[in-house]
Amino acid sequence: MKKMFLLLVAFASLSCSKSDTGGGPSPEPPPLPVVSYTAKDANAAFNTFNAVFYSTKDKLYYSTTERKDIGSIWTQAVYWDLVMNTWKRTKDPAHLAMITDVYQGGYNRYDKFNWNNRTVWFIHDDMMWWIISLARAHRITGNEDYLASSIAGFQRVWDESYDAEGGGMWWDFNKTGKNSCINYPTVIAAMTLYDITGETAYLDKAKSIYSWGLANLYDPAKGRVADNNVNGNKGWSDYTYNQGTFIGAAVMLYKATGEQSYLDNAKQAADYTKNVMCDADGILPAEGDWNEQGVLKAIFGHYLMTLVNEGGQAQYLPWVRHNINTAWGNRDATRGITYRNYKVPCPGGVVQSYEASSAVMLMQVCPPAE
Repeated sequence: MKKMFLLLVAFASLSCSKSDTGGGPSPEPPPLPVVSYTAKDANAAFNTFNAVFYSTKDKLYYSTTERKDIGSIWTQAVYWDLVMNTWKRTKDPAHLAMITDVYQGGYNRYDKFNWNNRTVWFIHDDMMWWIISLARAHRITGNEDYLASSIAGFQRVWDESYDAEGGGMWWDFNKTGKNSCINYPTVIAAMTLYDITGETAYLDKAKSIYSWGLANLYDPAKGRVADNNVNGNKGWSDYTYNQGTFIGAAVMLYKATGEQSYLDNAKQAADYTKNVMCDADGILPAEGDWNEQGVLKAIFGHYLMTLVNEGGQAQYLPWVRHNINTAWGNRDATRGITYRNYKVPCPGGVVQSYEASSAVMLMQVCPPAE
């Protein structure tokens, strides 16, 4: 997320940016036959993603198939979620051990999760993705260090980002705009910590930010989530991860309060994504033209499945499975990796981990039709 953010020309019209240059795609191979993915395929997708992109030395993921540079800081938290979701599906001890390994990789690379280091951390949402994942990892492992880091990070971001006068969370340290990528993840982090600790202050914070976001980052007539709000003006750009975090935040509040409006909002946002943002065949947009946006559908898929599983909305399963089958059917036949544009064969040559990640995430969280 970092490099384009420093420009601040458009006041954060999007919180994902280009992080690699060069290396165009090779000519596309012919498409693979139509498939219906299985649990075995989900295993293969995760194992292949790791074989191609995971650095056993750094215990984090490379940005591209060239395996030269470690990927962007915020995407590593998404990949950690991928590992955790895979363990939840398989209960494989190797996957549990990998949760610890990725934590150690982040701990080593990001100054032991020192939230006051303004060289490592210089945008609030970069921090919040990790804060959420640390809390999730605690719930799986029981490791108190993970929870302590999550709590400290949340307090650090809240103290600096929350606008006590105008409401909402500032996206960047210079307080130029209030983006969905910090506001709805803040709700998710607060609700996760509330669920762990039982402290109602987290629930109160979550309700406050969600309410502000509903008024300032959402179109209730459509279910459309704005990317940002700068000086009271909503920035209407459609991104799957914003739809996803809105859905996740609403579902978590619904579970905690039982208020139907939260669930209704989550379904409305899911319907907008399906009916407006997808193509006529229901395929999700091909975000990530050589930038970190390729990871956005991984975030969307994670939270959409909370709506399915925790909100009881199984009607979205055929849609998700259709996207998975399309992406998996178009995987690279040699390397086994998937691509950001599910509708076309994965190109040869250099491919980013960002754009290869989303279908893998979907396969871990969405059970096959069998």
